[in-house]
Amino acid sequence: MDSHDKLTIDTPEQTVLEYPIAGLGSRFLALLLDTGIQVILGFFVLIVGSFIGVGLARWGGLGPQWVVAIVVFLLFLLNSAYFAVFEIFWNGQTPGKRYAQVRVIKDNGRPIRTYEAIVRNALRLVDILPSMYAVGLVSIFLSRQSKRVGDYVAGTVVVHEKTLEGVRPYAEATIDDTLPPVDASKVTLEEVQLIETFLNRRDSLDPAVRTNMAMQIANRLADKMGLKIYGWPRTERFLEAVIEQCRQSDRFRS
Repeated sequence: MDSHDKLTIDTPEQTVLEYPIAGLGSRFLALLLDTGIQVILGFFVLIVGSFIGVGLARWGGLGPQWVVAIVVFLLFLLNSAYFAVFEIFWNGQTPGKRYAQVRVIKDNGRPIRTYEAIVRNALRLVDILPSMYAVGLVSIFLSRQSKRVGDYVAGTVVVHEKTLEGVRPYAEATIDDTLPPVDASKVTLEEVQLIETFLNRRDSLDPAVRTNMAMQIANRLADKMGLKIYGWPRTERFLEAVIEQCRQSDRFRS
């Protein structure tokens, strides 16, 4: 169930995931920064292309024409592929989004894939109509989840993400050696995906929501394994241990 300021997802495992929706201000800041980067890179391409073109012109031939064609192609690529490429390789973020602490995710809370990144950014051609992102702005204002047209078609949403210095990702977290042994054979692929989603997003969650979610997921798994895990942060350390064991198991290796 969704609200105006957050995305709430009920998973098949009966666990609730919550993400704060990024509003117009945060998205505008990210777009402004990304546009500035595009402009700077565009000027750089033009300047370098001009120097190369002038140098080749002294030698005659078709050198300068090829330089012009390459420069035009690079500018087109910079304008059309900038957002999609960064969102594909930076897990839903561009430099502007990273600075504004927002990220694009799928409606179900999972990270976006190449398809979603390409589709949502291809639809910028619609969002910018008739000028200055007019269609996109109207769509964001009318949407309960601040979605522009590209987000509707791709099934994505932009959410806030807190940046906490000194917090290590779960893959680098220290496992609690006092926890009971974990039986990875009792963990399903869907549960692995649920744990990874939580551990990757936990630092952007409200503390009460984070604690409650960790308890729900940990208790579900602990019951299957015949274990008892009491209190936070042991619940999160237990989930980290489960993921570590699953990664070492042949069942979950691609």
